[in-house]
Amino acid sequence: MTLNLANYERQAKEAVMAFWGNREKARQKQIEAGKADQGERAGVTAGKNMDGFAALIIDIVKGNGLAHAQIHQERRVITLPGFFRPTKLWDLLVINRGQLIAAIELKSQVGPSFGNNFNNRTEEAIGTAHDFWTAYREGAFGKHPRPYIGWMMLVEDAPESRRPVRDASPHFPVFPEFQGASYLKRYDILCQRLVQEQLYTTACLMTSPRDAATSGTYSDLSEMTSFKTFITSLAGHIAAEAAREL
Repeated sequence: MTLNLANYERQAKEAVMAFWGNREKARQKQIEAGKADQGERAGVTAGKNMDGFAALIIDIVKGNGLAHAQIHQERRVITLPGFFRPTKLWDLLVINRGQLIAAIELKSQVGPSFGNNFNNRTEEAIGTAHDFWTAYREGAFGKHPRPYIGWMMLVEDAPESRRPVRDASPHFPVFPEFQGASYLKRYDILCQRLVQEQLYTTACLMTSPRDAATSGTYSDLSEMTSFKTFITSLAGHIAAEAAREL
């Protein structure tokens, strides 16, 4: 069976253009209203910056045999039960006949500050996955095959995100792969290990410069964390679920 990848390369470029365009529109809107947030918050408080990627994911689901599945994006219906906490809001859920098929997080980070945000995103991603799979083990989502859970991160490609970073660990050495690694490299290592440790089905890192609002330019850092791997893995999971219904 051939997977339907929904012309993902074109749609990804359009999603990147929309991401940067929506951030700028939100910033300008707040400036015009005379209540702009501090720093880069002006570009994120309006939300919806990752909607282009959500639209592509929906096309992947519909194009690989689950056109009838429920795809949820609204805040009131994207909550799942947790184990260490009562509930967790996801960015997109796919549910078919009462079975959780996929749960996906769509995140982004732009400069100039990358350090604290990287640590926060790391803790969030690990905690979310551990909580999810513990809840799954305890039957929170019913007795069904393992769902697909994906984590996608779009990071600004900028001098600050590519610059080597020094760490201080006075008592024990930092793992060699992190020593002098840029924040982009650290995100790539994080995504690879999220998959290697089976915390996520796939974890994707995309990098894009701020001027990509007109070109949709983006890059991958490794095959394991590439956007193509993310999309093909999701399409394969959806197709497999659709085949079980035959």
